[in-house]
Amino acid sequence: MNRRTMLKQSAALLAASRLHGMPQADATGRFLPGFKTWKVQTTSATINGVIGGQGPPVLLLHGAPQTHISWRLVAPKLAADHTVVAADLRGYGDSSKSPDTADHSNYSKRAMALDQVEVMKHFGFDRFAVAGHDRGGRVAHRMALDHPRAVTKAAVLDIVPTHYLYTHVTIEFVQAYFHWFNYLRPAPGPENEVKAGYDSRPAPQGEVQAEYHRSASDPANIHAMCEDYRAGASIDLKDDAADLDHKVECPLHVLWGERGPMGRIYDVLTIWKDRGTKVSGKGLPGGHNLQEDVPDLVLAELRAFLRS
Repeated sequence: MNRRTMLKQSAALLAASRLHGMPQADATGRFLPGFKTWKVQTTSATINGVIGGQGPPVLLLHGAPQTHISWRLVAPKLAADHTVVAADLRGYGDSSKSPDTADHSNYSKRAMALDQVEVMKHFGFDRFAVAGHDRGGRVAHRMALDHPRAVTKAAVLDIVPTHYLYTHVTIEFVQAYFHWFNYLRPAPGPENEVKAGYDSRPAPQGEVQAEYHRSASDPANIHAMCEDYRAGASIDLKDDAADLDHKVECPLHVLWGERGPMGRIYDVLTIWKDRGTKVSGKGLPGGHNLQEDVPDLVLAELRAFLRS
């Protein structure tokens, strides 16, 4: 085989591996040392993320307007005894942005959950644990309902079920989570306001904040985030209402920030006990972004839960 032929074949293999989402040997996660980056084509989206470690699989999902790097302080340590997959939800980070639909179904938690189940199947994991923060926790909740044979355990961080929030609206909820209502207005009003907010801020300090700004200030990402919230108040509510008699059957671990509004306003564990059959949980001394505020405590909770 001559050198030109060998180079062509190598290039073809590289392109094929990228197309099918195989991790690249020279593509490491900048914020998660030792992790490999990947892109996987699912039924209706291209999902971006990283994979690292060895052992039982666990999927980590982020909140809004963040990306998979929100798990950078937890994932590398968890990878000592687990195969950790940290992914960007569709519409966020470097995952693809789905086209709009009248019912917002392309940004439903059902669609997002299917994306991630297909990602895990791509890597050979038919069964796995999942931990999700914020919007990622809502995807994990839907995933446990829709794919009970795939999800072995689920952990949700600093949320109560979407259906509960929208059917128990209080002034405290509105004041603490005004954006839940603001983002529901038709495009492009909320999108323009969010973009203007980012444009008016001083330059972010540090690599992590710069990366968050790069992603979150992108107009396509902003629109996708708003669509995510619009789905939450429309098609997700219909899906959740249809499943009120259907509880999460796998073990469900609930964590919340004692210094955040979720823990201040709601009896988080009691609410979740109505949505699952095997629910445990506790408050942690942090704010909303627990995996960044108190990463060692989150790591300890996840490790204990995954071993149980």
